[in-house]
Amino acid sequence: MESAEIRRRWLRFYEERGHTVVPSASLVADDPTLLLVNAGMVPFKPYFLGEVKPPFSRATSVQKCVRTLDIEEVGKTTRHGSFFQMCGNFSFGDYFKEGAIKFAWELLTSSVADGGYGLDPERIWITVYLDDDEAEQIWREVVGVPAERIQRLGMKDNFWSMGVPGPCGPCSEINYDRGPAYGEEGGPAVNGERYMEIWNLVFMQYERGHGDGKDGFEILGDLPSRNIDTGMGLERLAAILQDVDNLFEIDTSRMILDRAAELTGHRYGDDHKADISLRVVTDHIRTAVMLIGDGVTPGNEGRGYVLRRILRRAIRNMRLLGATEPVAKELVDITIKAMAPQYPELETERKRIDTVAVAEEASFLQTLRSGTNLLDTAVTETKQAGGAVLSGEQAFKLHDTYGFPIDLTLEMAEEQGLQVDENGFRRLMQEQRDRAKADARAKKMGHADVAAYREVADRSGASVFTGYSATEGEATVVGLLVDGVPAPAATEGDEVELVLDRTPFYAEGGGQLADHGRIRLDSGAVVEIRDVQQPVPGVVVHSGGVLYGEVVLGASAYATIDIERRRAVSRAHSATHLTHQALRDALGPTAAQAGSENAPGRFRFDFGSPAAVPGSVLTDVEQKINEVLTRELDVTAEVMTMDQARKQGAIAMFGEKYGDSVRVVTIGDFSKELCGGTHVGNTAQLGLVKLLGESSIGSGVRRVEALVGVDAYKFLAREHTVVAQLTELVKGRPEELPEKISGMLAKLKDAEKEIERFRAEKVLAAAAGLADGAEDVRGVALVAARVADGVGADELRKLVLDVRNRLGSRPAVVAAFTVVNDRPLTVIAANEDARARGVKAGELVRTAAKTLGGGGGGKDDVAQGGGSNPAAVGEAIEAVRALVAERTA
Repeated sequence: MESAEIRRRWLRFYEERGHTVVPSASLVADDPTLLLVNAGMVPFKPYFLGEVKPPFSRATSVQKCVRTLDIEEVGKTTRHGSFFQMCGNFSFGDYFKEGAIKFAWELLTSSVADGGYGLDPERIWITVYLDDDEAEQIWREVVGVPAERIQRLGMKDNFWSMGVPGPCGPCSEINYDRGPAYGEEGGPAVNGERYMEIWNLVFMQYERGHGDGKDGFEILGDLPSRNIDTGMGLERLAAILQDVDNLFEIDTSRMILDRAAELTGHRYGDDHKADISLRVVTDHIRTAVMLIGDGVTPGNEGRGYVLRRILRRAIRNMRLLGATEPVAKELVDITIKAMAPQYPELETERKRIDTVAVAEEASFLQTLRSGTNLLDTAVTETKQAGGAVLSGEQAFKLHDTYGFPIDLTLEMAEEQGLQVDENGFRRLMQEQRDRAKADARAKKMGHADVAAYREVADRSGASVFTGYSATEGEATVVGLLVDGVPAPAATEGDEVELVLDRTPFYAEGGGQLADHGRIRLDSGAVVEIRDVQQPVPGVVVHSGGVLYGEVVLGASAYATIDIERRRAVSRAHSATHLTHQALRDALGPTAAQAGSENAPGRFRFDFGSPAAVPGSVLTDVEQKINEVLTRELDVTAEVMTMDQARKQGAIAMFGEKYGDSVRVVTIGDFSKELCGGTHVGNTAQLGLVKLLGESSIGSGVRRVEALVGVDAYKFLAREHTVVAQLTELVKGRPEELPEKISGMLAKLKDAEKEIERFRAEKVLAAAAGLADGAEDVRGVALVAARVADGVGADELRKLVLDVRNRLGSRPAVVAAFTVVNDRPLTVIAANEDARARGVKAGELVRTAAKTLGGGGGGKDDVAQGGGSNPAAVGEAIEAVRALVAERTA
């Protein structure tokens, strides 16, 4: 029975029995405690925790899952895999133990003709929790499983909880006897390899308290509503129904494994080491395809790093198997073919998945080439020194300078019998992060000790931000620093940092630049504010200079922001939200925000995309944004719980930390995002948005830059002026400009080619004269001369080779020199007979270039070099002549 059919039968069986079929959730977990969905019940977690009332009493799903804790073991055994599918049925206060047990038995043992899986009832063994008499009785008396095939196990094996206070309960596991070929008999309590667990029924009936481990917590009592959570491993059942040994040999896996073997000339089962690599490739490429399909792109943090790591492990193992050409596209194609019957959306996303995987492979192969050589050198040096551990400094250099991932260093070092000082590596990485944070903080906060800000917070409490509704207001100076040091007062000319008890100034954050403005004290002193930061939570620090008067700690003040700057920044921020939504509409949810900067009249927006955005798409996005402006949509902000925001479909930026209460900014029916920044009141206030273009800022991340409002108008006005000037010059209409300018450029290119041809002919015309003037140096025909200045490297090389050919079969060396833009250039060639006598072009070039004050190199037959001292050309010619004489002596 194929995997797709196992899936279909599962969903059909439970749907016919009153369960709502819930599609698999994305692997990108909607849970701040998880990077990726790692269990079938994860999407239902809010229902089990009582956070949200379930919209159904019965549900069923086949959930995609990824687990990477044992990633190093994948391939080494046939039990570990990073991607799997969990078939689940769930009851929320509906049926309980008897219902779950009867459903499971019926589906497993009913004949294939009747819609079941047709397992032999005599080969099914059951485990129950140690004192769960109720479950044991149902299996024995209601279902009819003999007592000798029911075993009782403790909390470690047959009791479930989420690891935190909340619902918990006993489990009952269904196991299948695969026969004597898999070991001794005695049931799952004795041999888990022979008696394979295929289904786990969790009976949530208790509430647990605090505690560690699987059994170190107290049972507080019964839950008010008892629930069912079961999970059956689709791949495990497929191995049984398809009568294969393990999950790597089932239909979906075997297709990928066989293709990997075909690409590398191996046959699975012939070689143990090759089999390990084939299993790694099979598992990892499937996991990678499923992650990319759900919008994950390779990166250096979080989910992106998980994807990058497994994709690169797959590619490296293909290299170990002997693949010399890129293989990502071939492997992605076969994986989609294998998995699309269950997940047809993979076909729809094929192009994007291909693009991401192929780009990451190309990037990694470059890293692998340079990094492997460096690692091999480091390993050799360590072994020669009698060491068994690669230093943390060496691992850090490989990572920091050459982009070689630490997990790959660990893996490859182990293959060569070495360990890696991983603690030393982690320490250096942390030091680097700390330096970067300190540098960034220093640039923003002028090296002030953060403890000073914490002291203000402890003494005066958090600053109250009033800037959502006010642009000015009264305040009290509760903190004062002069040149980064706490001070009681400051005078004219001092650079200060002020902390107010309340402020309308927006501190830089969420991509929005800080407000500027002035703070006037009741003494008459005025402080010009040029930056506002929040170095510690709740403390808003206003940085600037005292224009006049004396600033005193504790003084009353009146804060006023630069309203025009605020309005311009707010327009940019609202435009960023519109751009984000328009890009997601055009490119899909993978175009998620990866960063932004909202400045007066302009913004930049970073987003995920595996490839450049076509110009036509960018034009459509720009048009859509400006159409929204004409709809005059209101922009509103509302504070709500995170759960409420999720239910409303608000977009949250991945990687950001949010509290229990969040601020949601809504732009009509077009956009809804979590945001703490300031915005316009209506889209009509933006006036105009002009996208200037997009570019790459890293692997899988693109950047759009744009202008807003008056700045956008000024840009278009300048563009219009330029177009008018061009139309006057070419004597044509604006719409004819591309064609006319293209024609002019083509003519110019043709003219340049013609000039180049004449120039080359002129240079080569000198070849005969140079050859005729060859001198004899110990039996070697030597031409060493300076030709006309301005001759390019390509022409010089052609000339040298032409002269060498004219010198016939006798030993010959040709060295030509020229000066281009005040920098000397040389090309030297030696024929085969000259090389046989020990004269090599590369050595001659290095000698000449050193004389010229530069460097160079190349092969023994032809080499090129240059320098910085054109006056030394004559001396360089003599150096070449002398070296030829020396080598032929």
